[in-house]
Amino acid sequence: MKTPTPAAAADSASAQIDAKIAALADWRGAMLAKVRALMHAALPEVVEEVKWMGTPCWSCQGLITTCETYKQVVKLTFANGASLSDPAKLFNSSLDGNVRRAIDIREGEKLDEKALKALFQQAAAFNAAKKSQKKSPAMKPAAAKE
Repeated sequence: MKTPTPAAAADSASAQIDAKIAALADWRGAMLAKVRALMHAALPEVVEEVKWMGTPCWSCQGLITTCETYKQVVKLTFANGASLSDPAKLFNSSLDGNVRRAIDIREGEKLDEKALKALFQQAAAFNAAKKSQKKSPAMKPAAAKE
């Protein structure tokens, strides 16, 4: 059995997210579609994935956010949300954790689209910085000359 190429896997994930939006024929599907569009507007290079029992996820040099749909909320969980600045106070859930932060969106709530896009971009920049720190070798002291 052939392993799918990264492009084929992304196409498959996008198709699965399309199907999830269609299956949620209510405000949650519309909100998922809106969040997805904002993500792509903020980060055209973002990669769509489906993980953890069909959960839509977006990555850019690492996981940015997952998007779970529940009966009462659409939940965006930012993988490194505790490390992000949130001047617009979008985070309203999972505030006591040391790593993740989440945004619970309820039916009828209006999104601060500009602030959400900025948060997506900040998360991608955080991932890039974290990745570059891992790649750069530790500074070694110069050898003493005799």
